Amino acid sequence: MPERTTRAAERGPDLVVPLWRAVIAFRVLTLGLAVGGWAFARDEYPGTLAPVLLLVAMAVWTAVTSVAYARASGRRTRSAVVDLAGTLVVIALTLTTQSTEGLHGSAPIITGIWVAGPAFALALTEGRDGGAAGAVVVWVAVTALRARVGDAEFGNLVLLMVSSVLVGYAATTTRRATVALQEATAAAAAAAERERLSRSIHDGVLQVLAAVRRRGEQIGGEAADLARLAAEQEVALRALMSAGPTTAAGRTDLAASLRLLATPRVQVVTPAGPLPLPSATVHELTAVVREALTNTAAHAGDDARAWVSVEEDDTGVLVSVRDDGRGIEPGRLDAAVLDGHRGISQSICGRVRDLGGTATLRSAPGEGTEWELVVPVPQAVRR
Repeated sequence: MPERTTRAAERGPDLVVPLWRAVIAFRVLTLGLAVGGWAFARDEYPGTLAPVLLLVAMAVWTAVTSVAYARASGRRTRSAVVDLAGTLVVIALTLTTQSTEGLHGSAPIITGIWVAGPAFALALTEGRDGGAAGAVVVWVAVTALRARVGDAEFGNLVLLMVSSVLVGYAATTTRRATVALQEATAAAAAAAERERLSRSIHDGVLQVLAAVRRRGEQIGGEAADLARLAAEQEVALRALMSAGPTTAAGRTDLAASLRLLATPRVQVVTPAGPLPLPSATVHELTAVVREALTNTAAHAGDDARAWVSVEEDDTGVLVSVRDDGRGIEPGRLDAAVLDGHRGISQSICGRVRDLGGTATLRSAPGEGTEWELVVPVPQAVRR
């Protein structure tokens, strides 16, 4: 099966279209070769009507499949499978065009290499595996028709398999390149827009926040709290200005999203590179971390600091949120739930559970609090 990048590719130009045109051209060309081969050696056929009718059927089927493959709606696995079924019927009808001795001998069959068309179509829709499967089905049908397996038959199998696999590889590579091109184009456009907004923010809002922070620190007292808030917003704005956009494949960089939560009292540690995950997963995880940090600000103490870290392994991601605050008294969370405060049970545990993960809380009086969030993410949807 190919990488399932076709959905993203469909939002832009389909670079696989030239390969579909090549399949159509192959079908038309090999139909012409079949007609020419029959006309050249028609004395080897017992009659004229059956071969002519079969060639007409091949021409009609070529026209039908060519029209289907020329349209975006027809370039699907279902169309290729229908094409394969129709080709198998044509192979079976070859029995009416030649004698048993001719079919079992060395004489070429009337269809020639025209029958390889659906194998190439399957290669375009399903990648290398689809092309190989289609090639095997066509080869088995032709070999059963001729009722023999020799060097020539094995040579045909190898040739058809190699050709189909190469076509499938080319299609898969092209689709990946299409998605990469779209993501790069979107990222470039977003970066240009972000740079424009960054200049406006830097010349206006950030300058004001910096001035408020400096003046508040000079005055002290209650103004120091305003200075702290201004500093936090300044850090958040700078992180927002450097954050990456959602990709064309519907993924968002979790690392960039978590870095937006950094403040002078919250340190966020992420991998050096991007960590693209499904946007819905990133949204939920970011909301969970934000809720944990909100609880830290509300209950851990005025001087408490917090650390957020994220790691990735073969099974998913691990997000840790810890602080050096006063910790949680035993039984306090259960009492909060009974009093109707369900922030932890719903906003944290519930969200992580909905993602198929686990949320583990470790805390003790005077020893701070740590949340360990483990969310499985299939490897296929990560990169």
